Amino acid sequence: MLSVQEQLKVIRRGTVEIIPEDELILKLEESIRENRPLRIKQGFDPTAPDIHLGHTVCLRKLRQFQELGHQVVLIIGDYTGMVGDPSGRSETRPQLTPEEIERMHGPTRSSSSRW
Repeated sequence: MLSVQEQLKVIRRGTVEIIPEDELILKLEESIRENRPLRIKQGFDPTAPDIHLGHTVCLRKLRQFQELGHQVVLIIGDYTGMVGDPSGRSETRPQLTPEEIERMHGPTRSSSSRW
C-alpha cells in the first residue's frame, strides 16, 4: 500500500478541497497501520432510472480509491425512495413502490456490478 502522502497526491487530483482532510489522513494512517483498506461508500438517488454524466466525477474518484487498494460500495437508496418527500412539497421526490425502484435500478445494478 502506498504511503499516506502518495495516496493523498492521487486523492487530491481533480479536487478543490477535501473536507475534513485531517480526518482522511487519520483514516489512511490507520488503514496502513492495520493493513486494512478503507471502505468508501457512495449513495445514489433512487428516483432517477440511470446513473448519468453528473455522476462521473464521483465515480472517477471512487475508481481512484479502488486503484489505491480500498473497497468501494455503491448504494442505491431503495428505502429513501419509498419514503419520498414526506412533507409533500417536492414533486421531484415522489414515493415509489418497491417494484418501481427495482424497475428503475435493475439496469443501474447490472451496469455498476463491475465496480
